[in-house]
Amino acid sequence: MGPTAINSGDTAWVLSATALVLFMTLPGLALFYAGLVRMKNVLSVMMHCVAVACLGSVLWLSVGYSLSFAGTGPLVGDLSKAFLLGVARDARVGSIPESAYFMFQATFAVITPALIIGAYVERMKFAAVLAFSGLWLVAVYAPVTHWVWGGGWLAQRHVMDFAGGLVVHATAGASALVAAVMVGPRDGFPKVLHPPHNPGMTMMGAGMLWVGWYGFNGGSALAANGDAAMALLVTHMSAATAGLVWALLERIRFGRSSMVGIVTGVVAGLATITPASGFVGPLGGFVLGACGSVVCFFAVDVVKHRLKVDDSLDVFAVHGVGGILGSLLVAVLASSALGGAGYASGVDMTGQVLTQILGVAAVVAWSVVVSAAILWLVRRTLGLRAGERVIEDGLDVAEHGERAYPN
Repeated sequence: MGPTAINSGDTAWVLSATALVLFMTLPGLALFYAGLVRMKNVLSVMMHCVAVACLGSVLWLSVGYSLSFAGTGPLVGDLSKAFLLGVARDARVGSIPESAYFMFQATFAVITPALIIGAYVERMKFAAVLAFSGLWLVAVYAPVTHWVWGGGWLAQRHVMDFAGGLVVHATAGASALVAAVMVGPRDGFPKVLHPPHNPGMTMMGAGMLWVGWYGFNGGSALAANGDAAMALLVTHMSAATAGLVWALLERIRFGRSSMVGIVTGVVAGLATITPASGFVGPLGGFVLGACGSVVCFFAVDVVKHRLKVDDSLDVFAVHGVGGILGSLLVAVLASSALGGAGYASGVDMTGQVLTQILGVAAVVAWSVVVSAAILWLVRRTLGLRAGERVIEDGLDVAEHGERAYPN
C-alpha cells in the first residue's frame, strides 16, 4: 500500500526540485541560447523564454495539467481539474501535496516549448512564437504527457521515460525540426556562418542547465529516496562523460576543443540520460553520456550540412536525438545485470525494446504532424517569419524596442 500521509521530506525535495527546473529555463536556457545568437537578437531570445514561461504557466493551470493528468482515457485527459477547481488543499499525489506535483510538472511544461525556440531564433515573429507555443503545449505536449505519465496507452504498456526523454526531448526536438523547415533559414544559410556572439554567456547558461537538471531528473522520483539519489548521480556522470567526449571529437576533427562544443556535449549527455535516469546504474550513466555525445555530434553535421536545415541552435540534433537515443538504450541498460533497476513484472528486455520503439515512433509522429498543422495555421493567420528588413535590423529593436548592448 502507498503512504497514507504527506511526507515532509519528500515534499521539501520536490519543492526544491521545482525551483531547480524553473532555474533551467530562467535564466539557464535564456542565457545558453542568447550567447549563441548575434548581438542584435540577444534580447529577443531572452524575451521568448520569459514570455513562453509566463504563457505556459497560465495554460498549465487552465487546461494543460488537467488534460495531462486527469481522467482515465488512453489518449488525453479531461477537464475535471481545470484551474485546479475541486482539488482540495490537502490532496496528494503519492506522498506529496498535489499542489507541489502540479508546480513540478508546470516547470516541465514551461521548458519544453522553450527548448523549441532554439530552432527559429533570429527570424520568427514574436506574436507567432506565442501562438505556436501556446497551441503546441495544449495539442502536442499535454496529450503525450498523458500517454506516458498520466496513465495513457503508453503507460499501460510500461514505456520507460523517467524524466522526459519522450515527453520533453523527443517532442521538442521533432517539433523544432519541423519549425526550422517551415519558418525557413536565416539569411545566408548555409554558406554564411553566424558565430555565437558570447560563448561565455552560453557557458554560464549551460552551467545553470546542468545544476537545474539535478531537479529535473532527481525530482522525478517524487521522493527523497535512493531513486532520486541514483538519478542525480547518473545524470552528473552522463553530463561529465559527454562533455569530455565532445571535446575529444572536436579535437580530432578540427584540431581544437571549443567552449561552445564542450557545453553542447554536456547538454547532449543530459538529454540522453533523462529518460533512463531512474532506471539505470552508474555504468548506464557513463555509457549513455558517451553514446549520446558521439551520436549527437554527428547529428549536428547531418542536419545542418547534409539535410541543410537551419535548426539554428541544434535543438533536434542535441535534445531530440539525445532524448530518442536514451529512450531506446534504456531498454537494455535498465537490466539488473548492468546495475539497472530491472523491468516491470512480466516484461523482459526484448519486450521493453519493442515498447520503447513504439513509444518513440508514436511520439515523434504525433509531434511532427500536429506541429506542422499548428505552424500552417499560424502562418495563415499571423504569419510566421518576420519581414526581411526586421531580420536585417535585428529582432531586439524591431520587435521589442530595446538593445542588449549600447551602440
